[in-house]
Amino acid sequence: MHPRLRSAPTVVYPESDGQPMAETPRHQQVMIDCMDILRRHFRKVPEVYIGGNMLLYYEEGNPRKSVSPDVFMVRGVSKKELRVYKTWEQHPTLDFVLEVASPSTVRKDLGEKKELYANVLKVREYYIYDPYHEVEPSFIGFRLVGGMYEEIGFVEGRLPSETLGLELGEHEDTLRLYDALNGTWLPTSDERADAAETRAAAAETELAELRATLERLQTSE
Repeated sequence: MHPRLRSAPTVVYPESDGQPMAETPRHQQVMIDCMDILRRHFRKVPEVYIGGNMLLYYEEGNPRKSVSPDVFMVRGVSKKELRVYKTWEQHPTLDFVLEVASPSTVRKDLGEKKELYANVLKVREYYIYDPYHEVEPSFIGFRLVGGMYEEIGFVEGRLPSETLGLELGEHEDTLRLYDALNGTWLPTSDERADAAETRAAAAETELAELRATLERLQTSE
């Protein structure tokens, strides 16, 4: 009787760690707005992937080796939907990571995660932001230089990102992205929709005024 062949066990990489997306609605909104703005900004640039709040695995065969960046950007990866990020299937290093911090996470953000991002994932730029300003520093950025993180200096109250080609700073009491070339803060999708509605309303008002003027002119003839 021939021995029965057994297949190797399949390694499962969970899509969720069971943790909430963010500690508070404000933390969540910072993450959503940042991803939204970056996706629109890079929408015409191929091979730029924007992700966030998803599990990233960095050691094949070991599901325990994972991290979940709040927001990240990596070049060299298509924009197709990913359920998890595996560094041995996608690009192994990241270009940009943002962690939205709180008093309960900042020690890990500045310690364990900072070491992981610098030494394992080789994240070119790493930013930490606390929307409530409860930790010190409440906003800080690092750039990988020679394999080690160096703190990024503020320029006019903003942190310039070489990887994004943008600047990160506070605008209207929240973290936003600034386009120094155009001198403008990049809007969220909600802000773009509000601006479009305002323009449409103004156009309707202008059209109504033109019609009223035309009717008056026709009446006076």
